[in-house]
Amino acid sequence: MNRPLRHIAVFCGLLTLALLLRANWVQFAKNDDLANDKKNRRVQIEAFSHPRGDIIVGGKSITGAKETPGSDFKFKRVFKEGPMYAPVTGYFSQAQGATFLEGVHNGILSGNDDRLFIKRTLDMLTGKKQQGGDVVTTIDPKAQKAAYQGLVDLNAKGAVVALDPRSGKVLAMASTPSYDPSVFSGISLAEGKKFKELSARKDKPLSNRALREIYPPGSTFKILTAAAALEHGVVTDIDKPTGAPTPYKLPLSSTRIGNDVPDSNCDKVSVKTGMQWSCNNVFLDLADKLGKDKLRETAEKFGFNEEQFIPVRAVASSYPEKLDKPQTALTGMGQGSLTSTPLQMAMVTAGLANDGKVMKPYLVEELRGPDLSTIEKGSPDPLNQAVSEETAKSVQEMMENTVENGTANKARIDGVTVGGKTGTAQHGADVNDERPYAWFVSYAKNSEGESPVAVAVFVDPSDMDIARSEIAGGKLGAPIAKAVMEAVLER
Repeated sequence: MNRPLRHIAVFCGLLTLALLLRANWVQFAKNDDLANDKKNRRVQIEAFSHPRGDIIVGGKSITGAKETPGSDFKFKRVFKEGPMYAPVTGYFSQAQGATFLEGVHNGILSGNDDRLFIKRTLDMLTGKKQQGGDVVTTIDPKAQKAAYQGLVDLNAKGAVVALDPRSGKVLAMASTPSYDPSVFSGISLAEGKKFKELSARKDKPLSNRALREIYPPGSTFKILTAAAALEHGVVTDIDKPTGAPTPYKLPLSSTRIGNDVPDSNCDKVSVKTGMQWSCNNVFLDLADKLGKDKLRETAEKFGFNEEQFIPVRAVASSYPEKLDKPQTALTGMGQGSLTSTPLQMAMVTAGLANDGKVMKPYLVEELRGPDLSTIEKGSPDPLNQAVSEETAKSVQEMMENTVENGTANKARIDGVTVGGKTGTAQHGADVNDERPYAWFVSYAKNSEGESPVAVAVFVDPSDMDIARSEIAGGKLGAPIAKAVMEAVLER
């Protein structure tokens, strides 16, 4: 063999060796990555080759499966009462992926979770089709229906979150406008078009307003301001006059802020009376005396400035670090640059109703295998003792007085002790150039004096056919909160 041919032979040999090495690298080293790549159609075909496990509410499945003839993807997901439960389940789509519980617990529902390995292996040996496990939620179906129907009847954008203050269980989580996850769970062109239409809508039906959007909480935040003032000794007697005048002049500013009730109801009144009539001057003054650091410290003990995982992620509510004195005062009445999710205000209310102890909210009662065996159990987990029991009971007294004798009276339930607080939050580029948000928070006590339910209701009336004068938390939110509390108490 002459020299040029020898060089060519060696070069070809090296190319063949490189090809063999690469093939082995792909087959062995990259096997798992490629096998589980989302773009691997075989992975997708496998994912939809059998029915998923179910998401359970009140002992009944709210999900199912439907065969799709003529497609590589044999089964697609269906949702029962989809719009009502969409903020809980999320969607599971052949084209769009998965969100919320469908996404977080995809491994259990699909049967691919490592904890189901033995079951999967036995099914493979016996020739049985792979089965998914179930996700059992903490949702109370009657409370969920009351929350969702209340928002639908208003024809409003909004959200409701109900918690069991003693454990942190999420009893209801509604968001409107909503959507039916079944309408785009397949891969057809029509279903893809439907998803695009929903994504493009200005009222954002795909958004979970309970967990993923933040708003100024308005006067509902006054319950936290009062708790901080009591905890830090700024207030020692809730019946003692505060001396805060109305209208109230913001510190270092010429701006004066008034109230929605006559001055005689609010001028220099006690914190209890200030809560009763939602007097801005009282809580502006408390926030100024507390200062931003003490208010932020208390807010953070209730969960502000931190994402919550229930296990679905909730965005962090914000009590800012850098505030001047006027901005700090405004946070006392829930305005300025302060923001909150409905979940966060439900946590504040639940913590106060639970004598100052805030429990981590959780949405999943149990993960179970296809054979109904328990894989994982949800359990109560304290987040913080946000304020002392004495402070919490003082705030309860004020909230209960506000329901009996003040602006929260539409939340009254005969024979039941109820505490509540209204909220109307201004917003917009010039603060008051948009229709205000309406909020309402409340809790109810059972015959043993415990609180089995706390509720936060948020209503965005921007698309409602309603006079601005009718936009108030006590008018729009309180009836919904009352219906949710009654549903839980009946259980």
